[in-house]
Amino acid sequence: MPTDLKEHNLDKFDNYVMNDIPIRLIRLSDMRLVGRNEVRNTFRGSVDADMYFYPSELVKYAILSHRWLDEGEPTYEEMMAGRTAGPGREKLEGFWRKAREYNVEFAWSDTCCIDKSSSTELDESIRSMFWWYENSYICIVHLAQSKTIEDITNDEWTKRGWTFQELLAPHKIKFFNKHWMPMTDDLNDKAPRTEPDGSSSILRALGTATGIPRDVLTSDHGCIHWRRVDERMAWAAGRKTTRVEDAAYSLMGIFHVSLQIAYGEGRDRAFCRLIEAIMQAGDPSILNWRGEMPALHNSGSRAFPRSPSSFLGCEDQKFDFHQPLEMTKTSLGLRIPLVILPLRLTSCSANRLVLQCSFYPDLSITVSGDFSCHLDGCQYAFGIVNYSIIGDGTCEVLGIRGRSAGMVLFREPTNSYGYQTLSSTDTSGLNFTSPPKLTLSGLKLLDSDDRRLTVVDFPNRRSRSYFCIHREYLQTIYI
Repeated sequence: MPTDLKEHNLDKFDNYVMNDIPIRLIRLSDMRLVGRNEVRNTFRGSVDADMYFYPSELVKYAILSHRWLDEGEPTYEEMMAGRTAGPGREKLEGFWRKAREYNVEFAWSDTCCIDKSSSTELDESIRSMFWWYENSYICIVHLAQSKTIEDITNDEWTKRGWTFQELLAPHKIKFFNKHWMPMTDDLNDKAPRTEPDGSSSILRALGTATGIPRDVLTSDHGCIHWRRVDERMAWAAGRKTTRVEDAAYSLMGIFHVSLQIAYGEGRDRAFCRLIEAIMQAGDPSILNWRGEMPALHNSGSRAFPRSPSSFLGCEDQKFDFHQPLEMTKTSLGLRIPLVILPLRLTSCSANRLVLQCSFYPDLSITVSGDFSCHLDGCQYAFGIVNYSIIGDGTCEVLGIRGRSAGMVLFREPTNSYGYQTLSSTDTSGLNFTSPPKLTLSGLKLLDSDDRRLTVVDFPNRRSRSYFCIHREYLQTIYI
C-alpha cells in the first residue's frame, strides 16, 4: 500500500509540475532561469507516501505583481544572457530579496520568464496566468507609486487590467511600498490582524481603490467564481490595459474560461468572445448591463455588452436564480429560451413607454429611450430569465419567482411587399392564398436607455417565493 501510494503521489506531483506551475522559474540560488524538468528534479526525491500529499506544499515559488515600467524592464533574452541592468533589474533584485525571506527556492516575474517570441508559449502563459498566481506560495506586490497605505487609492497598480486577477487569485499576498518596505506587519495581507474596530486599514484602502468587497479580497479564488457575473464585471470596469484585447484576456481566470489569444482582433471582438464563453455557464446576470453595444458584425447580437464598464451601476439590481439559462450564439443572434408574458401599451411618448402585464394588471413597467420611430401596431412582451423548470418525471411546469428579472421585448409590423399572387391556372395542385397586408416580426430586444434586464416584483408575492404556470409560455427567441 505505501508503495502504491507513493507511485500515486509521484504521478500527482509530475502532473502538477508539468501543467500547473509556470513554464520556467528563476532559481534564487544562482539567478538562472530553469524549466519545469529542473524544478521536477529538484523536488521529486522528496515525494513520500503521505496520504495527504499536496504538490503545492512541496513546490513553493514566489510570484511578482507590479506595474510595468515604460521602458527598462528586463527581458527573457537579457535574463538568459545574464546582462540585465537598469531600474528593471533593481526591481527584480528587490523582489528576489523579499522572496528569500519566505524561504522559497524559486521565483517568477512576467517580465523575464516568458519567451514572448514563441506564440505558443505566450498563449499558454496568458491562459494559465490566473492559476500560476493561485498556485504560488506567496505573491509579492510592489506598489511603485505608494509610500504609505493612504497612497494605495491613487496607485496605478489598482487600476490595471492584469493586476485584478493578481490581487484575487493568490492564497497569500504581501504588499511592499516604492522603497520595498512592508506596508503592514502581517505575513499575509489577505489575513491581516484587525484593528480594534474589526477592520484593516490596508483592506479598507484596497476596497476603496477597487470597489471589491472585503470578503472577496480576503478569500481564495473559489469565492470569486460563486459571485454573479455582473458583480465581477463591475469590479473590472475602468481598468486599463496597454493592448486593447487584454481587457478581455486578463479576465479569463476571473470567469474560469479559456480563449485563443489573437492580438490584432480588436477590443470589441475579443470581449464578445469572452462574453460568449462566459454565457456557457448560464448565469443570466451577464445580461444585466446598460449603454452602448458593440457593432453587430463583432457580436452578432444586441444582447452583448461592449466592455466591463457596461455593467457598472447595474450589479446593485439583485435577483436570484437556481437554474442556468441556456444561451447560445448563432448566425440569427443569441438563442435564448424565455418565459414570455404579454405586455399592453398603456402610455407612450417619444422618450417613454408604460407597459402593463396582461395577466397582472397591477404590474407595470416603464421604459425610457428614443421611441420616436416606433410603429403603431407594435406588440410588447416581458421575457423572464430567472425562471425554473419544475417536474416530477411525468410533467413539467415553469416556476416564476416573486421577484423576476427579464427583458422588455417587442414585435413590429412589417408590410408584405414583394409577395406575388398567382392564379391557380399558373400551377397544378398548389392551394394558393393572398398574403396578409401586415406581418409581425419575431420578438426583438427593445433598445432603451435602461438596463437590458428589468427586475419586477409580482404583486402579493414574496420575492423568493414561486408560483407555477404552464410550460406553454416558454419560448425560444433570437435576439
